[in-house]
Amino acid sequence: MPKKKTTVMKSVALEKLVTGAINNLESACNDGAKAITARSNEAKKLLAESKRVSKKRAVLSKRKKTASMKLKKAPGPDTRKALRDIEKELTAVKKMAEKLKPAKAGLAEELKSLKVNQKRAAAYLKVIEKADKILNKPAKKKKRRRRVKKA
Repeated sequence: MPKKKTTVMKSVALEKLVTGAINNLESACNDGAKAITARSNEAKKLLAESKRVSKKRAVLSKRKKTASMKLKKAPGPDTRKALRDIEKELTAVKKMAEKLKPAKAGLAEELKSLKVNQKRAAAYLKVIEKADKILNKPAKKKKRRRRVKKA
């Protein structure tokens, strides 16, 4: 059986592959940084929304407590209606809070993994740049030694 010819890679092709890989790593690092900033902004917005809902919930809880006290002191249709309205609003706020919980958790998980992968890509890139700097240094000239004449 005849042996199959194997092609040997040329230096130009190898150089092209290496520079392409480095460029891909750089773009991944940059894209990761952009994604982290975008997700961080989303997380800040969700956090602000969560705080707003939480504050509203606390206010409504206090209002419900005072309305129920008023209802006990002076039962009437207007106080009952006021209490019912507060309870409806409170349940709506609780539903909003329940919707925010999984969104916040998912976003936090995504942001965490993005940061890990971006840190990894940045570390690889940093090491590759250091290695390139070392490899691309010009060669030092060697000093010629003087021969000592034997007497």
